[in-house]
Amino acid sequence: MKYKRIYRWIYYEIVGRMDYKRYIKKIGVNLRGEVHLYGRSSWGTEPWLITIGDNVHITKGVQFITHDGGTLIFRKDVPDLEITKPITIGNDVYLGNNVILLPGVTIGNRVVVGAGAIVTKDIPDNSVAVGVPARVIKSADDYFEKLKIESLHLGNLCGEEKDIALKKYYNYVSVQFSPC
Repeated sequence: MKYKRIYRWIYYEIVGRMDYKRYIKKIGVNLRGEVHLYGRSSWGTEPWLITIGDNVHITKGVQFITHDGGTLIFRKDVPDLEITKPITIGNDVYLGNNVILLPGVTIGNRVVVGAGAIVTKDIPDNSVAVGVPARVIKSADDYFEKLKIESLHLGNLCGEEKDIALKKYYNYVSVQFSPC
């Protein structure tokens, strides 16, 4: 049994580094469409309870927590005490860095969750939610209108081409240091 766990850990570490989408499918996360992954996330101990819709962007450090570990201290009183609930993510969702999703939450369609938010309850469709605990601060439509006004219109560029355009936009001049 111990060797099986070690083998599984090594396999998942190797596959997880080579093909992260394959890794999350292998551990049981339910993908219902295209998911965009920007760094590693934590999928909890019951990843098969996580369902992710189409066009979902998950950034570095997002944590999916499907159970309430606090039950452990009460199991001496109620040995079978267990709180485990699924997490459901709709379509067209962006989860900012280090978002924490707690058991039982559902995030609707067309939702932005700001970096560092802790989602403790459902977030409705067409929302922007931020904070601890996460709360809706505006509609996704209002956010989109603001983005259109403030856009640098460089989103179609990639890599070095985008860096060059940003440096030009912000009049960035690299500083050359001479050795002492």
